[in-house]
Amino acid sequence: MPLETLALVLTAAVVHALWNLIVVQSRDRTATTTIVILFGALVFAPLAVLLWNVQAQAWPYILLSSALELVYFALLVAAYERADLSLVYPIARGSAPVLVLILSVVLVGAPTSAGQIVGVALVGVGVFIVRGIRGGAHWQHVALALAVALAIASYVVVDKEGVKYADPVTYGVLILGIPGIVATAFVLVRGGPRRLAAAFNWRSALGGVFSMLAYTLVLIALTTAAAASVSGVRESSVVIAAILGAVVLKEKSGPERVVGSVVVLLGVALVVLG
Repeated sequence: MPLETLALVLTAAVVHALWNLIVVQSRDRTATTTIVILFGALVFAPLAVLLWNVQAQAWPYILLSSALELVYFALLVAAYERADLSLVYPIARGSAPVLVLILSVVLVGAPTSAGQIVGVALVGVGVFIVRGIRGGAHWQHVALALAVALAIASYVVVDKEGVKYADPVTYGVLILGIPGIVATAFVLVRGGPRRLAAAFNWRSALGGVFSMLAYTLVLIALTTAAAASVSGVRESSVVIAAILGAVVLKEKSGPERVVGSVVVLLGVALVVLG
């Protein structure tokens, strides 16, 4: 992975962790997530129009990725309604790079190396160690989190191919704009304009900018690096989220997070060198 691409993905990881922190701190996560998705797309829409470059071949990927994003957000909300963040997030984000590698090799024949395979696996293991998995977790909650991971991996593989035929900014706005509209309609039906208005503030608006920025940076990175490598490095966001949790949310931090962080960094190094 080129150093410039590594910088893009690491920046995306930081920004991703920040907008997730905003959602976690909100009272109505469904409405706040809706604001984040739609507002981010609207803010970047003028730039998308200015840079407009969408070839005909891109539209099947855009429609498929939009559908997968919608499934992802729906599964994520369902998971958070049934299980804790500390269970869902590490399983979903930690499993995604491994699934991306498998799907990339099996579905599109993407090349890989032994070092990258080990690196992605280490990132996944490190993510689990950093956040930890509580004993006695219900198997249905674990299955739901794994479904979220599969949705993430699926749209990453689709985006790797689709972004070849469109400008990354335009591609990202189109993909997130469609789920944003659907999510807005859902919230309006379930709570009306007042529910959206209550969730809209400077924090959710900033979360929207962060969300779209993180996604755009990843799309740009996918034009120069393998999907598995990008996904593996991106999931270092869990380490950043752990730091934010300890500093901002005052969560207790233990030695397992230090060990997990080292494992993630080793995995990232192998992905980059591979």
